[in-house]
Formats: sequence, C-alpha cells, structure tokens
Amino acid sequence: MGKDYYKVLGVARGANEDELKKAYRKLALKYHPDKNKAAGAEEKFKEIGEAYDVLSDSRKRQIYDQLGEEGLKGGMGAGGGGHGPSAGSTQFDPSGSFSYTYHGDPRATFAQFFGTSNPFESFFSSGGGSMGQGMGGMHGGVDGMDIDLESLLNGGGGSRGRMGGSHAPFRSQTFSNSRGSKEQQVQDTTIEKEIQIPLEDIAKGVDKKMKISRRVYDQTGSSKVEEKVLTITVKPGWKAGTKITFAREGDQVPGKIPADIAFIIRDKPHKFFTRDGSNLVYRCSIPLRDALCGTVVQVPTLDGQTMGVNCQSEVIKPTTVKRLQGYGLPFPKEPSRKGDLVVKFDIQFPDRLSQSSKDILFDVLGK
Repeated sequence: MGKDYYKVLGVARGANEDELKKAYRKLALKYHPDKNKAAGAEEKFKEIGEAYDVLSDSRKRQIYDQLGEEGLKGGMGAGGGGHGPSAGSTQFDPSGSFSYTYHGDPRATFAQFFGTSNPFESFFSSGGGSMGQGMGGMHGGVDGMDIDLESLLNGGGGSRGRMGGSHAPFRSQTFSNSRGSKEQQVQDTTIEKEIQIPLEDIAKGVDKKMKISRRVYDQTGSSKVEEKVLTITVKPGWKAGTKITFAREGDQVPGKIPADIAFIIRDKPHKFFTRDGSNLVYRCSIPLRDALCGTVVQVPTLDGQTMGVNCQSEVIKPTTVKRLQGYGLPFPKEPSRKGDLVVKFDIQFPDRLSQSSKDILFDVLGK
C-alpha cells in the first residue's frame, strides 16, 4: 500500500496551500536531525519532506490524488496541471507518461522552504560584552539558552527592551468576515530566550549586547537578512525570571505583525554560591574534628576576597548557620542595600575509627 502523504503531514485531503505550509513548517522543525536525535527522526524528516514536495506541486498532487503513490512513481499517464515549486525529479516523455522520484535530500526541501538548510546556526550571539561600570566582557553569557525553533525562524531583533510579564501566545493569522471587510492581523507568538548572567554581574549590573538576524521583505517580495544589536540592561540584584521584551522586532513579513522578542534572565551556576533571593548561600565542608573542637572557617566572597569566620568557641552542628551581613546581592528595589552571605556546614565524618580512638571518644562524649 502506498504512502498517505496527507496523513504524513497531518492535514485533510482538501488542505490548501497555507495549511500545507503550516503543517510542514511545524513537523520539519520538530523532526530536523540537528534538533531531534531520537531514533527514526531522520527517516521521519525525509518522509515529511517528500510528502510536502508532492502535495505542494499542483501537478504531482493531482496525479497522486488520482493514482496514489504507485501511480505517481510508476510512470503512469496523467492529465495536465500546473507546476509548483519542487525539488524532486519529474520526467515526461512524448506519450504523456509521468514519473516522479524524490531526490532523497529532505534538507534541500527544507532549504527551499525556509531559505536555510540549518535553522540551528547561531541566531543569537553575544557581542561587545558588558558596558559601563568598568566591567569586563561576558564569558559564556549565552550558555544554556533555549528557544522554540518554530518561533525562531519567524523572529528576530531590536534595540532596547522593556521589562514586563509574559505575552499571550498568538501565532500570525489573518481573519476576514463574510462581508469582505479589512483583514485583521494577529501578532506572532513572542519569541522567548533565556540568558544566563553570572552572579558577579547581577551584583553590579551589566549591559548585555545580543546580535540577532532577522528577515526583512521589500515591496517586491524580495527578502534580505538584516543584523541588529539588542542591548539588555540588567539592573543590580535582578531576580531570575525577570523578562525584558523588545516589541515587534521579529521578521518583517508582509501580512504579519512581527513577533516580540523577550529575554529571560537566569542565574549562571556559580562555583561557590547558590542564590536565595538577595542572599548568597555558601556550603562549607569541614571535618568532624574541626566541628567538635572549633576552627576558623575561610569563606569566599563574591568580589573575590576571603573572610575568616571564627567558630573556635562552639561546636558546629549540621544545623549551624553563620551570616555575613551585607555580603549578598543588592535588593532589586533598593540596590543600596544588600542581602547576606549565609554560611551552612557540611560535616565530613571519618570512614572508620581505631578502637583506641573509639574508647577516647566514648569517655569524652559519654560525660
């Protein structure tokens, strides 16, 4: 039994061109081998490409609707029809016979549709590093980013953003009423991207520059890729989850309202600290001997210094907490004030003890 190309794309047999494009866009991005590493994804990607290659061409689709896959590929005669964009191989002979063979390269179909064979090339890239306050460049400032690629290929850049909440998830659509009134455009889904900011930059504030590429169309329908730099001003003490939105900076496609682009601030994992609001938490590992007999603990600070915390006159328990006031992060709404550096303890127990050590501890701790 031949392939059901309509079923492959998940559309009805009467699907129009826009419905075919929408279905192909969604599935091609979902199963693109550069994104989806699951078993069978590459074969599925090829199957989707072939289905779209056939159904987007009016002549191939007409023959397929009449004769199925076998008739399309088996060289059977078929009636006339228009020719749509296609990358498959189509052969005719004087007798009117028709034979179709898919070229086998779904990336070529993808490139023809999207204008690129690789949607995972760097769309966002850091540029210029930090600005102002004498701060150095951002290293790894785009690590751990995540973005919906379907939105990515429909969105792009801006200038300075505004802080705000989430946006309603609308995708570009066009509506008209039965009386033929003016079409109403609906904005594309907001493109959201997470950026990781080091705690050192959260403490002082930083301007983060992001270079993006977006597609711009002129009145003739021709398009070009335009690069733009967005400046994200991260204020001292901003909490993880803070969102900065650049309004209508997505692809400028005729008939669509460009998508907003939103950057979501995340804390970059730190070597020493975790964050608890405006407090920093440092977990200090000490041996059982020091916990029982007392010690001076050396605690690192966010500015690269070391503070000595005197614990010589007490027994340190797993629940013991020390606080260095004012060594945390600024309060977002009152950056002149800072939270605390909270020191918690992990007590390391020995793997084994000699009998003589046990006897001594029994005598001492038993009192």
